[in-house]
Parts: sequence; structure tokens; C-alpha cells
Amino acid sequence: MFISFIKSACKFKNKYSNRCDSFNTEADSVIYLSLSLSLSLSLKLALQHNNHRKLTTLLLKCAGKLSIKQLLQIQAQVITYAPPYLNTNIIAVKLIGISASHAKLRHASLIFTQLTNPNVYAYNALLKAFAQHNDWNQTLSFFNYQLSSPTAPSPDEYTFTSVIKACAGLHSLSDGFKVHAFITKTGHQGNLFVQNSLMDMYFKFGFAEIAYELFDEMTVRDVVSWNTLVSGYVLSGDVEKARRVFDMMVEKSLVTWSAMITGYVRSGDVDAAREIFDRMPDRNVISWNAMIAGYAQNEKYADAIDLFWQMLRVSGFGPNDVTFVNVLSACAHVGALDLGKWIDQYIKRNGMELNLFLGNALADMFSKCGCLAEARRVFNEMQVRDVITWTIIISGLATHGHANESFDHFYDMLECGIKPNEITFMGILSACTHAGLVEEGLKFFNQIDKVYGISPTIEHYGCVVDLLSRAGRLNEAEDLINSMPMKPNVIVWGALLGGCRIYKDVERGERVVQHILKLDSGHSGSYVYLANVYASMGRLDAAASCRLRMRESGVTKTPGYSWIEHGHTIHEFFMGDRSHPQTDQIYSMISELESRMKLAGYRPNTGLVVHSVDEEEKEDVLSTHSEKLAIAFGLINTREGATIRVMKNLRVCTDCHEATKVISKIVNREIIVRDRSRFHHFKDGWCSCNDYW
Repeated sequence: MFISFIKSACKFKNKYSNRCDSFNTEADSVIYLSLSLSLSLSLKLALQHNNHRKLTTLLLKCAGKLSIKQLLQIQAQVITYAPPYLNTNIIAVKLIGISASHAKLRHASLIFTQLTNPNVYAYNALLKAFAQHNDWNQTLSFFNYQLSSPTAPSPDEYTFTSVIKACAGLHSLSDGFKVHAFITKTGHQGNLFVQNSLMDMYFKFGFAEIAYELFDEMTVRDVVSWNTLVSGYVLSGDVEKARRVFDMMVEKSLVTWSAMITGYVRSGDVDAAREIFDRMPDRNVISWNAMIAGYAQNEKYADAIDLFWQMLRVSGFGPNDVTFVNVLSACAHVGALDLGKWIDQYIKRNGMELNLFLGNALADMFSKCGCLAEARRVFNEMQVRDVITWTIIISGLATHGHANESFDHFYDMLECGIKPNEITFMGILSACTHAGLVEEGLKFFNQIDKVYGISPTIEHYGCVVDLLSRAGRLNEAEDLINSMPMKPNVIVWGALLGGCRIYKDVERGERVVQHILKLDSGHSGSYVYLANVYASMGRLDAAASCRLRMRESGVTKTPGYSWIEHGHTIHEFFMGDRSHPQTDQIYSMISELESRMKLAGYRPNTGLVVHSVDEEEKEDVLSTHSEKLAIAFGLINTREGATIRVMKNLRVCTDCHEATKVISKIVNREIIVRDRSRFHHFKDGWCSCNDYW
């Protein structure tokens, strides 16, 4: 019967040769068939015939691809049919390793406890399982158990590598020193694996000098030793030393190159990181991820996206979830919705798991690109959610003006047992700010400390000052600033200044400007505010004097610009911009829109232009604001009825806000604008912010 079973296995191998290339013998084919078709019967047969150890080992090697349910079946068959002379330690080591690969540490521990005489390999397997899953306390606890047990075998070098890793993970200096002393006492200090682990531990403790002394004393070094030194200096923030070691290395691995890329990225020198990346003789997905992440983390989002497309073209292998998390972050910042949608479809097509990090990145991207429905969909699909997940949806709803829904999700989060953090409350307070819900905002603000035990930060205070200022409660806002437990910064005073601008409180505004200029003499917003106030009062000489002071002090106003994605390309526009290849078409569209807008009742708010020019010139200035150029570009390049999405680095001015409402009606389009503060959904002559922003 066993012979016929082998023949069946061989036929199976021929039929499915593309799946069985790694199985070279008939016995291997039996194992593959047993895993794929008849687990219980085939394992029983394997254990009842010769080559028990080989067949069982092969079976367990294949079992890493199976579910935990199938692994339990394997274990049951081994217990039932294995002959008494079979070495149970070998089986246990394999089963512990496989259980660990499925994150079943309790099951791995139970397997160990069934051994009557566990050897050092069994101890090491369980220690490794704990260390692999960052269960540092359990690693040290089990190691102490091994030392205290009179029947336990003595630790070897593999024992110490797991224990050293646990000491480093806990950042426990006392345990690290004790383990190092024990290693020296037992004569393992000369082992290469142990020395490399100790070096890594001391770097993580912040003792770079001790780590280098260990390296210097090593009589034998391998590429891991050198990589540990490079990575350690990178971790310590000493990129220059890391580079010196890197240049000395004769043999460099992918880990070496990637460590240097990471070092330069952390120091903010992305050009040096790219130089290393371009010099790499070979690259893997980790290398590409390191460079893409470097661009994203240093706010070079367009470069991150460009490098991602290059990776797809030339690398020869697919991106993973880490790649997508970094690229989605870049998409979220620049509003690259088309690429974000492509990644979403790629994940679905390739059956990738929507894990916590990938799900959070995807939901955040959709929310920040103005697709709140898609953000909700991703949120609902996620099987596991943490405080970041809930904060993303709460903040997303807030910036889109859905305050009540934001509150509902906050309470749902509490019912799920998730405790809010500082950023969650920023989302909730911003929801109140955008909706003008002052009393609700004050209630949540008071709960931060009293109910949830979180000390309010200066950002929380700034949010409440903004809430009160927008609602016209300027006295309360100023009183809150004066009662803050920390010194108010420019952002807090700036929030009050915004209220002074809205409600034309000139006296208070001048006082606030003095506070701001004491903190930041180059704060352009304060000069612009005063110039605009004086101009609106007819004090043109004072306005001109204010702008002259700006020039003399070298203060420059942050230029407003807008951007729009089309054809996987980000198109940027500044006020009066004529650098775009489609400039003639864009300005022709603006001229057409102006005529139709005036017929619809729109009148330009020329009071916003403080320069001493006539009304017609003021209208021309307003018509070429960056968001209007971006909207015109969108109308030219998208199909009839398609939604136009524009991003802007500053807050939308009142004229552009009014103009976009009118444009949305006359062209019958939804126009979504994300400014520095929130989203505006323009449709049928109406904006989602209800003109409160």
C-alpha cells in the first residue's frame, strides 16, 4: 500500500510540478501530498514505515505553510503513531518553531512542558520563540528558570543570543550587565554570535564606546559584525562614524547599504542617502523601502512617489505592505488620489492582508484626499483597529465638517475599550472648531485631564483659543491664553489674531501682533494683518509703511500655491502663474468663467487687494489666485461632471471661497478644496463649511 501511495505522489508531483519544484525525492512528494490531500492517513503511513525521522522532519518543514488547525492534526498523529524510540526533542523543536511562526506562544510552551527530558535545543527553541515576538519579560523569566533547574542543560551561544536580545529590548542595563558577566564566566565571550549580539545590545543601551571596544577585541569578524557597527552608529545618530566604517568595509551586504541609507535619512540628508542608494550593486525591497521612506519622512513626497514608480519599472519584484505605507503617506500629503486608488486595487488584486498599519495608511490617504466614503469603507473592512485607526476616522470626519459623526465615532471607540490619546482630542476639538460648537468643545477640553488623565498640550489650548476666537468670544480666548500653564507660542496668539481679523477688533489685534512679534520678529502674517487692517480703514500710508518694514526686515510672506493631480502628475500653481504648458488654455477658461460668474451674480471682493491700483487691476489680481488656476486646469483636463480636487497650502480667501461656490453651480461640478485648515466641498453653489471657516 505504501508503494502505491508513493506512485500516487509521483503522479501528483508531475501534475503539479510548478508547486513541487523544491521537493526532489519520492519521499518529499509523499510529504507534499500528505499536506495537500490526506493529512491523517499519509502521516500515519509515513510514521509506520522506515525513515521515520526524515519523513517527520520533512513533514514539519512543510508544515510552516499550514494553518494552526492542521498543525494540531500533525501533532496528534505524531503522539498517536510515533514509535517510542523516536527522538521527541527533534519533533518538539520543530513544533515549537512552527507554533511560534503562527504567534501561538502558549501552545509552544505547552509542547515544551510535555518533554520529559528537554535538551538545550528545546530550551533554545522556546527562548527564540519568545524573543522573536518581543516577549522580553518571558524570555528572561524562562532563562532564569533554565539556570535554576538542576536538570536543565547548560546554556550555549544560541541561548545567549535570545537573552541578550531581550535585555536590549527591555533596555534593562542591570540584566544586560549580569548576562554579560555570566557569559564571560562560562567562557562564551569569544563566540562570534554572542559578541555580535553584545555589540548590538550596548549600542541600544547608548554605550557606543563599549560596543566598539567589543568590536576592536574580536579576533574573528564577519559581515554581521561590521553591519552591527554601522547600524549601531546610525542608531546613535553618529552618521559620520558609520560612514567611515562603511567605507572601510571590504564586503558589504544589502544590510550595510540599507543601514547607511537609513542613517542619512534620519539626519535629514536625503541627497547623501540617494547617493548611497544609486551606488548599490544590488537592491532588495528593503533598500527601496528605506529610500522611499526617507523621501516621505523628509517631506519630499513627489520624490517618494517618483521612486515608487521607478521601483515598479526596474526592480523586478513587487512592493510589500511597508512600501505601500510609505507611498500612501506621500499620497495623503500631496493629494495623489489616483495613485492611492491604484494601490487600493493592487492590494485587492493580490490578496494582500489589510493589516493594521496598511489599513491605517489607506484610510488616512482617502480621508486626506477628500474621499471620506472610501475612508469609511476601509475603516469598516479592518478586522483590527487601534487608537490610531479611530483617530484617523475621527479627525477625517472633523476636517470634512461632520462634527456629530465624529463625536459618534469617539463614543464608539470608548465602547470598544480603546482609550483616546492627545491626537484623538485634537481631532475632536477641531470638529467643534469647524462646526462652531463652542460648548461641546469646552466640555471635551475639560475632560482631557479630569476624565482621561491626559495633560492638555499647547496644541489643545491653541485649538480651544481658535474655537472661541472664530465664535467671536475674544475676551474668553484671551483670558484662556493668559491662564495657560505654559508660555503661549506664536500659533496660540495667531489663533486669537484670526478672530480679531474676522470680527475687526483692531485694538486687540494690534496688541496681539506685539505679542507675536516678540516671539517671532519675522512673522509675516502679523505684518500682513496690520497692512490689511490699515488698508481697510483707508490708512493707505500706514499700510504701505507696514509693508516697507517687512521688506527692510527681510520678512517674506509665505507664497500661496495650489496643486492638482492629473495623469499621475502633480501640477502646481502660484498666483499669476504663467509657467504651465497649458497657460493659454487656463487663462482662456478663467476669462470664460469670469463672464459667466458675473451673470450669476458674483462680484469680486476687491477689498482684499491692498495695493494702490484701480478696481479693474484688483479684479485681475483676484482672478489669478492659485486655486482658481488649478480649478481652471481641472475643468480643461477632466471629463464633464467629474469631481475636481484641489489642495492649497494656505487658508482659502473669502473671494476664492465665494467664487468657487458660484463656479460649482455654473459648471455643475463638485469641487473639493483642501486648505491648511479643513476640507471645503463645493456643490450647486453651496459649501459644506456653511461659510464658517
